[in-house]
Order: sequence, then C-alpha cells, then structure tokens
Amino acid sequence: MNVTQEKSLAGLTGSAAKDSRIRRSKLASPLITLAHGGGGKAMRELIDDVFIDAFSNPTLNTLEDQARIPLAELARLGDRLAMTTDSYVIDPIFFPGGDIGKLAVCGTVNDLAVGGATPLYLTCAVIIEEGMQVETLRRIVASMAETARAAGVSIVTGDTKIVGRGSCDKIFINTAGVGVIRQNHQLGANRARPGDRILVNGYLGDHGAAVLNARGDMHLSSPIQSDCAALHGLISVLLAAAPGTRFIRDATRGGIASVLNEIAEASACGIEIAEAATPLRQEVKGFCEILGLDPLYLANEGKLVAVVPEAEAAAALQALRAHPLGREAADIGAVLADGHAGRVHMQTVFGGKRIVDMLIGEQLPRIC
Repeated sequence: MNVTQEKSLAGLTGSAAKDSRIRRSKLASPLITLAHGGGGKAMRELIDDVFIDAFSNPTLNTLEDQARIPLAELARLGDRLAMTTDSYVIDPIFFPGGDIGKLAVCGTVNDLAVGGATPLYLTCAVIIEEGMQVETLRRIVASMAETARAAGVSIVTGDTKIVGRGSCDKIFINTAGVGVIRQNHQLGANRARPGDRILVNGYLGDHGAAVLNARGDMHLSSPIQSDCAALHGLISVLLAAAPGTRFIRDATRGGIASVLNEIAEASACGIEIAEAATPLRQEVKGFCEILGLDPLYLANEGKLVAVVPEAEAAAALQALRAHPLGREAADIGAVLADGHAGRVHMQTVFGGKRIVDMLIGEQLPRIC
C-alpha cells in the first residue's frame, strides 16, 4: 500500500475516532469456558482483553454490530468494490512459518489482491472450543494483528462463539475482506489467450509439506517452512510492470494443478508447463517422493499463478524477481491454441508428457 492509500485508509477510519470507547475489562480465567460465549460479563472480558486489545482501531472500538465505512472515501481508491470470505480449519494450528491467525489474514488479503483489489478491511469471526488455553488464543490473535498491520489492513468487526469440548478442533476462524479494485484492471481465468505465458513467484508446495511435516505422523526431520505471506504488494508490482495481465490466482488448496485446470476450462484453451522450469525445493521433492505425493497439488499460501501476455512476460518476471516475495519467480509454461482446449499437461524432465488433471479428493486434510 502506498502513502496515498495509507492516508486514504486513515481518513476512512478517522471519522469514527470521536465515538471510540475502548473498554477495559480483564479476563480472569486461564481457560476458555462456555460462559465466554454467553453474552454476559465473561464474554465482554474475552472480547475486550483479547480481541479489542490486539485489533484496536477507531472503527472497531465503537463496538457496534457493524463497521461503518464512508462510501465517498472508498470511491476515491477505485471503481469497484471487492468482497471475499473464507474459513480456516488447519491442523496443527501452529506450524513452521505461520499459524492459523496469520493464515486467515494472508489468505483473505490474497483473495482480494488477485482480483486487482487494494485490500482495506477484514472481519474476524472465531469458533473456539471450550477448554482452550487463553494464552494460546492470545498468540493467535496477536499474530492476526501483527499480520494485518504489516499488510496495511484493519480488522473492523467480528464475532465470537464458544462450543463444547469436541464440537470443533481448538479453533476455527472465518475472515471476510473488503477492498477496492483499481480502475482499468480486468482479471479473469476466461481472459487467457494462446501464446500467453504462465508465471509463478517462487518455490511451490512449501505450505502443504510444512503442515504435513508439523503433524509429526511421519517422524521426518525437515527444515521446510510454510510460505504464508500477504501478496498484495507483489501483485501491485506485477500489474505495474505488466498492465495487460490476464489472470492472477493464489494457488492454495489443490496447488497450481487446480489453478491451471481452472484457467484451461474457463478459457477453452490448453496449457503446457515444463517440469524443469517449475520451481521446487529439493526438500519438498524428497518429501513428496517418500510419501508418494505430487507437489503440483500441494497447497501454497504465498504463491500465485499469473497469466501474462507474451510481450509483457519478461518485464513481469523481472519485476517479480525484484520483490522479496518473488525472488525465485519463474516462467513455467504457456497457454496453447484451441486444439488443446481444457487440457493441462507437463513436459517431463525425461522428454515425455503427462496429463495434469484436476485433483480428486484431498492429498492432505485441513491444510488451510
């Protein structure tokens, strides 16, 4: 987010400052109980001491049932409103490179950004299992707050529900996001054209491998960390360098294989990628070989797939590689003519080709 956008965002929230009433209730219990979802004093203590303390901003601090955002200010940032929502149910809730709180913020920011939007506001609704340690909840909420601040977005409203033991697995988080789409950006999977290049911004499959390894079921020693990151800054750089970009998608569940199949189906074109050009860490390759997994289907939380006109591909790749989140960016393939409609295949390192189909079922449960 640039300085102008930061000032505009400050203007959006500043009007609520005079109505702000930060409450000071303190939480006494070290464990979450059903009383914390009952709507009384215990619930107020939980909200004040854990959520308001971490997410504090003028819009949120009014503690109304809705966030109130001036439309005139939004209109100055773009010509369309973007909205998204997602739920996060990961096991384990803490993993190398992130946690469920960071994941929730980054995932929603990215869902806005891949449509060409500037992310501005998030909601946060949590379902918490009775008996959860309050300090564990504080860690998650603090991570959300830190990630939101770094991304330049505000968490402006939310909801808390407590359920009995065994009714959920520790904590589930739903976040909705609001952003504004810049003028002249039209992105969509159906816009891909023959000759376009397929770009990714770095090593693939890190998140899926890191989460599976963190579960400890395989007792493998590996330095793999999740790539969880907010990509809106990187996407701004990409769109500036390649304004003709056709499509962007963050490759989460189902990995890049699912994204590529969505492009092929929506555009009625084919796609060919090269195994030799597809960036994978040796650790992830080895991990997948041991477990019989295909890294093309592993989830990512900080990687995007972009379809860029061939004439702009070199500039786009250079811009991506100049950004901290795109240093290992690569051109991995191309969109093919109509004769290959709806099909994705990979040129293997052995000189053959294999079909890359849509994933049936899940390789890994609960990874985002």
